[in-house]
Amino acid sequence: MKKRNRLFVATNLGPAVICFLAIFAYPLLRTILMSFYKIPAISSPMSKWEFVGFANYSSMFTNSLFLTSLKNISRIWLVGGVLTIGLALMYAVIIASGVKGKSFWRSAIYLPNTVNAVALSTMWTQYVFNIKYGLSKTLFASLGLTALAKINWTSPTYLFWGMLISYALGSLGYFMLIFLAGIERIPKDIYESATLDGANAWTRFWQLTFPLIRDVTRTAVTLWTIGAVNFFTWAKMFSAQISATTVTPVYYLYDQIFGAGNKAGVGGANTDVGGGAAIGVTIAVIVLVAYFILNHLMKKEAYEY
Repeated sequence: MKKRNRLFVATNLGPAVICFLAIFAYPLLRTILMSFYKIPAISSPMSKWEFVGFANYSSMFTNSLFLTSLKNISRIWLVGGVLTIGLALMYAVIIASGVKGKSFWRSAIYLPNTVNAVALSTMWTQYVFNIKYGLSKTLFASLGLTALAKINWTSPTYLFWGMLISYALGSLGYFMLIFLAGIERIPKDIYESATLDGANAWTRFWQLTFPLIRDVTRTAVTLWTIGAVNFFTWAKMFSAQISATTVTPVYYLYDQIFGAGNKAGVGGANTDVGGGAAIGVTIAVIVLVAYFILNHLMKKEAYEY
């Protein structure tokens, strides 16, 4: 490479590399380092750090609350993913088919995504799931489904499922737009040819639409996986105190670093910054592993149309 070209590359890439190292690389390496130490507070100088090796990791994987948090995000990923991505794909196909009022329905379904997650989760807990006058109670009662109308979705028994349903429905519009963008780029003449050949709507979906949006589906599943692993806001809003019902790894990390704790003793008032750093590293590893597995299972295939 000529000297002039090297200078040009260095001048243009230099600021970006410096910003990356300062904003991403340094915090990442520092978090990994912190995970091997016992640290009294997040602002403690390194002179007060006590090296404990892999003790934070071993303690984490023997902690019942952390193991429960892994179970919870597994259910959020699987059950919530099937519900959200399935409904999002269905709505995208219906809207792309030319339904009347397409712009209205697209905006209406996406609308919840424009609302802050804190405000949206508050609406679900205080209004939709209110056991006295909530929307769910009124709706099920009007339909004659008295058993469902009597369910208290904010009770410990149903709290997790209430949280999951509200989160899944709140995320529906975002994934619908992803699928809709993928479907609308498929040429219409392909569907016209299939229709002339006698293919019905179901056949057109499985033989044309779904294969041609394979890459879009992979992107949607990857984004859902990242969101499930980093699940926090909804868990915090549905349960102000950490509990086995709604705990997730990020919620558990927050509790460890900031010492939220509760009266039941599952959190603890003492902070554990090193343990929190170990959880953060574990979450990052889970995301990377999930990414490579998804890319292996849903390999990119080139389709020409």
